[in-house]
Amino acid sequence: MKIDEIQKLKVGELLQYTGELIVMRDAAHQKLLELLSKNSQLPVDLNEKIVFYAGPANSPKNSKIGAIGPTTSERMDRYLEMIFKLGVLATVGKGKRSDLAVKLCVKYKRVYFITPSGAAAYLSKCVKDIRVLAFPELGPEAIYNISVKDFPLMVAIDTNGNKIF
Repeated sequence: MKIDEIQKLKVGELLQYTGELIVMRDAAHQKLLELLSKNSQLPVDLNEKIVFYAGPANSPKNSKIGAIGPTTSERMDRYLEMIFKLGVLATVGKGKRSDLAVKLCVKYKRVYFITPSGAAAYLSKCVKDIRVLAFPELGPEAIYNISVKDFPLMVAIDTNGNKIF
């Protein structure tokens, strides 16, 4: 998905996304912040990526991934401007976002998607490949790249600050 496609999306719009998602949560965001504060090189390029707030479960035998579902997004709001400045196009999670997050979506012309919570087993069936990109010592809180097919998304905040909540 490209920036011009992101900017055309409207609140409430439903998508079946096929492409790549960067999976990361609290601990990975914090590690990126620490690296940036030391002017260190980041282990991942987030430019033009979509970040999915999730932590994959261990894989059962003969599966690429265990269950993977969204985590509460509002916890990540303190890192949102950092990742938007790094080029992230959109974020995916569950639940409402803070007023700050809405303002940042408008300022950077980015969107926030939600995906069904309580459906982690189903969402895992949309994952075609997974690989660790950074911080493997964090286990499920490492940074992952997942390739997905027909991953369900709904625009919860659009680039004009319209929101479903």
